[in-house]
Amino acid sequence: MTSFARPPVPQPDGVVRGGRPGAAAQVPDDHPPAPPADLNALGPAIWPRTARRQDGVLSIGGIDARDLAAEFGTPLFACDEADFRARCRDFRDAFGPGDAVCYAAKAFCCREVLRWAVQEGLGVDVCTEGELETALSAGVPAGLITLHGNNKSTGELARALDAGLGHIVLDSFEEIARLAYLAERSGARPRVLVRVTTGVDARTHEYIATAHDDQKFGFSLASGAAAEAVRRVLASPDLDLAGLHSHIGSQITDPAGFASAARLMVGLAAAIRDEHGVEIAELDLGGGFGIAYTAGDTPADPAAIARVLTESVDAACRETRLPRPRLTVEPGRAIAGPGTVTLYEVGTVKDVPFDGGLRTYVSVDGGMSDNIRTALYDARYTCVLASRESAAAPMLSRVVGRHCESGDIVVRHAYLPADLSPGDLLAVAATGAYCRSAASNYNHVPRPAVAAVRDGAARVLVRRETIGDLLRLDAG
Repeated sequence: MTSFARPPVPQPDGVVRGGRPGAAAQVPDDHPPAPPADLNALGPAIWPRTARRQDGVLSIGGIDARDLAAEFGTPLFACDEADFRARCRDFRDAFGPGDAVCYAAKAFCCREVLRWAVQEGLGVDVCTEGELETALSAGVPAGLITLHGNNKSTGELARALDAGLGHIVLDSFEEIARLAYLAERSGARPRVLVRVTTGVDARTHEYIATAHDDQKFGFSLASGAAAEAVRRVLASPDLDLAGLHSHIGSQITDPAGFASAARLMVGLAAAIRDEHGVEIAELDLGGGFGIAYTAGDTPADPAAIARVLTESVDAACRETRLPRPRLTVEPGRAIAGPGTVTLYEVGTVKDVPFDGGLRTYVSVDGGMSDNIRTALYDARYTCVLASRESAAAPMLSRVVGRHCESGDIVVRHAYLPADLSPGDLLAVAATGAYCRSAASNYNHVPRPAVAAVRDGAARVLVRRETIGDLLRLDAG
């Protein structure tokens, strides 16, 4: 990494960089109300549990961010192994031995993190053949794996049967018939969960809300489709109805929605008992538990989530005189998200007059190819200068990527020190979930590496792609 001194930048009349007093409006109207009191601070709710500033430099897992960038390059996903494992234990301890916790691999999937999850007492849920094979190749016991997906192929279902997965979540009438046919031919009798859309408002972004009726997942409770799906499963001698599944959305910070879904699901379980004389053994309430991306986010912790869910299920079971089923939850983001940061190198710093004010565009060497969430649904992030401390004034910044899209934004509103220069390192917090897992090769940019850090040591979990990797896929 090389640090360069910035030449003086001409400013529009009356506008002073960093939001200092001037004659004209200082910043665009859509900026946050105030900069943080300390640009160098690392809020404990946002950053990995081992994140520190040592001699002014960000360190994670006891390793200097500059050393990580020098060894592994940038952009880099730096994953705090101790943080990941601790969050697995937090959920495991909160729900206790009678219930189950499964890590949602879609948040971030590689063999080593799946091993961490299992070693800490969790199961794993997967939603594609790629995730399934990653889990099996990592040595995850098949009985601990749950297969999700709204359009599982015949091949994926056959592989699940062959491997002897613990659960298969059924998502459509076609899938019920397809799996029953395959099960009959194979002689297997898979344990299945019927996915139910409860209609609960998750109070999250439209693209990550999954409990309303007008979307692709599951069987509607209100329309009677869920009850009919249960009838068809029970009518098949080749399927074993283990229970019901619900997932109301993602990045949900108020557990009240989960409590509402739990009560509705217990109500359906009671109706199944009354109609069929069958008492379900398992109730999977999914995941979607939110995390803190900014100082304004106040997510519930695992203990609070467990308390709300168990109390809601217990109360509903008492009211319906239903034996309490085993409760399962599927945290993904809440385990993988907070412990990973993305390190970028600053390339250009450009001051742009805007509505009588000034915004500074800070371009980094990654962008929407390694973090699509800002472009996809205006996700908000926290970032800091990682390679040094600064006492400079805060400047309103927009951290943007290197791709040929105006929407290639990493952090829409960030306050960074006014002496920021090319060659500095920036760290963006809470990028462990749905960043590397949703990464692309847009503009033929290779995807970043993922490195695990722990106790002063670092190792590659997922190696950096190269241009050679991309060319080898090109058959021309």
